[in-house]
This record gives sequence, structure tokens and C-alpha cells, in this order.
Amino acid sequence: MLILATVVLALGLPVIVLAVLSFCSRRPADLGARDGFLSDCPSTRHCVCSQATRADQRIAPLALSGSPEEALAQLKLTVARLPGSVIAGEKEGYLHVECTSRLFRFVDDLEFLADPERGVIHCRSASRTRRFDFGVQRRRLEAIRRAFDIRCSSLDG
Repeated sequence: MLILATVVLALGLPVIVLAVLSFCSRRPADLGARDGFLSDCPSTRHCVCSQATRADQRIAPLALSGSPEEALAQLKLTVARLPGSVIAGEKEGYLHVECTSRLFRFVDDLEFLADPERGVIHCRSASRTRRFDFGVQRRRLEAIRRAFDIRCSSLDG
């Protein structure tokens, strides 16, 4: 009986801790664009951004095809297909998406900022609660890039 209780505690405690972390996460105050820039990533490894100052957190921006309004409309359709995603806010040239994981209900913030002068859409993806995300943010943005490029190329052709 003691062994069973130890196993249940050893397996259950991490689950409880992760659930509490998820429940306590709040929307960061630094979301949004300021003077044409998204917020830089913190020093922890749970964020990637096309405007990041650290090379290991940098990711290429998306290619802007057409007008910023058309591109962001296509981007909205692309991210709407992500499991657990919801459009959390949008302004002219800016889109904020929240992605909630299935198991522990962790929320990640995705941001997109059209930069028509450079012909790109800057992107940022960050986890609210984890210090290390095992590459989830980078993989998600690369998947969005592939789907967005396919969606835009089908419109061009």
C-alpha cells in the first residue's frame, strides 16, 4: 500500500503542479507592437521572435504577399486551423493569437506584425508559463509559415 501511495504521489504531484501553473498564468503586459517592434524575448528559452536580439531566439519573418490587410486575413485563416487557437486581438497590421494546449491547458501567445516597407510579417511566439518549451514555439511558427505560404501561393496562381 505504501508503494502504491508513493507511485500515485510521484506521478500525481507533477500533474498538479503543472495544472496550477497553467491556471495561474496571466496574459503578459508587454504584448503588442510599439514603434514597429514586437517585444523582445526574455532570457528564458520559451520564446522565438523575428526581431529577437539573441540569435538563438530569432526566427525568420513571414513573407508579406499582397497588402497587409489581405496577408493578415490569410494569416487569420491559417492560424484558425491550429488546435486550441483563438484570435485574442487585432489592430491595423497586428494580430494576437492565443494557443491553448490540450493536456495541461498551457497558453502560448502568438503575435504577428505586418511591415510593408520590408515586405514581411514579423512574428513572435512565447509560452506564458514554461521556462523551456522543447522547441514548441519554433515548430509552431514554422508550421504556420508553411501553411501560410501554401495558402498565399494558391491565391497568386
